[in-house]
Amino acid sequence: MVAAARARIQEVETADLIGLVDDPDVVIVDIRDVRERGRGFIPGSVHAPRGMVEFWIDPDSLYYKPVFGQDKRYVFHCASGWRSALTVATLQDMGFEASHLREGFSTWVEHGGPVEVLDAKPQ
Repeated sequence: MVAAARARIQEVETADLIGLVDDPDVVIVDIRDVRERGRGFIPGSVHAPRGMVEFWIDPDSLYYKPVFGQDKRYVFHCASGWRSALTVATLQDMGFEASHLREGFSTWVEHGGPVEVLDAKPQ
């Protein structure tokens, strides 16, 4: 399923997305589980858990999020690029244009992309 999805979607290389991290016309969407995101995330990224993405993007859904109604470029990512490939293929079927980080957040870290970690413990 992942291979079939990748064959029909746009994939973004890690170095290319690192270069776009501060672009105001690019929305990076993290679909990882909240526990994964808690270990670090791309600064400025939007968190849209995998189980809610289709609902948050559909303007007819009660769960619609306006962040997905902007005229911007959307790049989705997960940890390794598998979930995000399936997600983007599904979103394209819904008429929503997006791409995904081909090898996921793991390569983001390896390539020295900026990472933010929130302190979960109150001081």
